[in-house]
Amino acid sequence: MSFLKKVFEKYGNIEKHIIYLVWAEFFLQMVNSSFFLLFNYHMARNGYQDYEIANTIAYRFLMVMILGVPLGFMFKRVRIKPFFLASSILVPIISLLVIYGVYHRMDYLINTCMLFWGISFAFFQVAGLPFILLYARKETHSEAISLFFLMWSVAVFLAGIFNYILNNINPEIFDEGTVLAIYSLIGFASVFMILKINVEEKPQSTEPFSFSSLKYEYDWNLIGKAVMPTLIIAIGAGFTIPVINLFFLNVHGVQSDDFSIYGSITYIIVAMGVSVMPYIRRRFGYGVAITLFQSLAILALFLMAITEYFKEWEFAVYFAIFFYIIRQPLMNVAGPMTSELTMYYVGKKNQELISAINSSIWSGSWLFSMAMFSQMRQSGMRYVSIFLITVFLYIIGVLWYVYLIREYTRRTGNSGKELTSAEI
Repeated sequence: MSFLKKVFEKYGNIEKHIIYLVWAEFFLQMVNSSFFLLFNYHMARNGYQDYEIANTIAYRFLMVMILGVPLGFMFKRVRIKPFFLASSILVPIISLLVIYGVYHRMDYLINTCMLFWGISFAFFQVAGLPFILLYARKETHSEAISLFFLMWSVAVFLAGIFNYILNNINPEIFDEGTVLAIYSLIGFASVFMILKINVEEKPQSTEPFSFSSLKYEYDWNLIGKAVMPTLIIAIGAGFTIPVINLFFLNVHGVQSDDFSIYGSITYIIVAMGVSVMPYIRRRFGYGVAITLFQSLAILALFLMAITEYFKEWEFAVYFAIFFYIIRQPLMNVAGPMTSELTMYYVGKKNQELISAINSSIWSGSWLFSMAMFSQMRQSGMRYVSIFLITVFLYIIGVLWYVYLIREYTRRTGNSGKELTSAEI
């Protein structure tokens, strides 16, 4: 009980406006998580091949790659709440249009909507962490960031459970498209949460943007070092995460209702893990909170991937499911801490930009990876070979985090076990 008290004592001190932001994030993540679990199945059910699905997903990341960094420059000079509101309205509307387009094989509509879906969702994701760091008390930063990340896991858990229930009630009525539409409508609840946020925003810079100011306004050396592990891991993840349900469908024959349940089990573990990560970080430092968990996740991904070599074995699918279930929590629980470390590493004046760059990196990397995945699959390359590329890149990314943690510790004298004024 004393352990749980230590873990959760600071969650109760998070400000109301941050809680409303977290709730809005939850409702938008209900849309995002349902697309993560079901959209590939929805397209496959309507006759799309896996390489075509990969190409469609790539459109989601194109606009974010192009506009992500300009958003970072802009968010430093404007009020952020209107962008939260725009995201809350646009993401559900565009999601409904995408679902309709798939039913009617309207590829032009699908691809156009996916472009705007990505940037609309990015409004929220790019601005979320800087908003928390600006308007939450510094002693609750770890908890507020973890809570923000936690909503993805909770949303995947609930989306998976309810899809399984609805699909088993009537799979003809509650097919993937119908369930996606239900969650898209739920996403509109985020609008009401954003409207409840009442905080006096102060732009971090009143100076107009100019290219000549970029050299002295930001610490590019710190930013360059901080984004490298994100870039490497994002490229690797892009070969695997968006298509992992296709791996289970095409290699092991796992259907959407079963995959939803596995995803729910996985992400409730993620949710529990994320909630205790601030305590683990304070107790053991970033070395354990980030690199140890990520290293174990890489091993689990490797073992999951090689089950394709033994897919004819009766128990191969169960091994794949087991390693998937443990891989996701191990990799995802480190996410809030890598974001916190990166934000603190680059310093306050660089935080909006680093958040935007990270979003652009994830989108650009996944765009590249999806295009490569499509070509590899068209050429007959097996999933296991593609996933092993992810394993290799993950290893390099984790080694870079080891370097980053050592640099941060040397510079601040803090390994993550405590916060200092130098971090904010």
